[in-house]
Amino acid sequence: MESVQAPVVASLYVPGDRPERFSKAVESGADAVILDLEDAVLPDAKDAARDHVLEFLHRSTPTGPRGPRVYVRVNAPHSPHGARDLEALAGTRPDGVRVPKVETPADVDRVVERLGGVPVDCLLESAAGVQNAPELAAHPAVRSLALGEADLTAELRISGDTAFSWLRMRIVVASAAAGLQPPGMAAYIDIADSDGLHASCVQGRSLGMFGRSAIHPRQVPVIRRAFTPSGEEVVRAREIAEAAAAAGEGAARGGGAIALADGRFVDAPVVVSALRTLALAESLGERESV
Repeated sequence: MESVQAPVVASLYVPGDRPERFSKAVESGADAVILDLEDAVLPDAKDAARDHVLEFLHRSTPTGPRGPRVYVRVNAPHSPHGARDLEALAGTRPDGVRVPKVETPADVDRVVERLGGVPVDCLLESAAGVQNAPELAAHPAVRSLALGEADLTAELRISGDTAFSWLRMRIVVASAAAGLQPPGMAAYIDIADSDGLHASCVQGRSLGMFGRSAIHPRQVPVIRRAFTPSGEEVVRAREIAEAAAAAGEGAARGGGAIALADGRFVDAPVVVSALRTLALAESLGERESV
């Protein structure tokens, strides 16, 4: 189950019409592999890609709580290819389905009608989708929101990483309000620019996002490094957690300030954040040790 697995930090896209890459992607170190039936596949290869993905899903065994999850990105559910994707996937159980060009809860309903309880990860790729983010996040079948930044760049006529700050915060707030996991970041298309990728991840992390899609295996370790708590962060978090433990559980939950060894004071929200950092560092550390 999702709750017992390490968090998804790096998700690696694999074109559905390149079946020779599927197993390599599973072994890449990514936390999730996304078998792509949409943008990475040309129109005349869609049917073959769908067959390859179905074959892989049917013959693959569960990867276990520490292995990579396997998701499928379908075509837009209101498109002919999307309808065929959903019909074909109805007999499978991927770990999740990524649905592009979602704008209204009705788009999610189309997926649920075919796939039932498979978790839905919505890609918001239009102004309408971003505007409806709170309603989409509240849909009971939705696990996460993410932005389709290439389409949004064209529609909104924006450019540069910082131009997406408001859009990213929009889905961060919508996700938090609905109790969803933090949104992951869209793929960084310049696979040779590792420094730029890392800087962009750090900026996204500062906005409350977590994790990112990759389009090449070389991006996976960069993404994981950017979202993994640093040694300094872990030390700081452990100091806060130990001070809270010494003060007693009631002090932290009651909102009272807790004194640190250096004379600084922290309150309950800071303690919660510190505990989250420690849990994340432990979870990611266990994932790396496998």
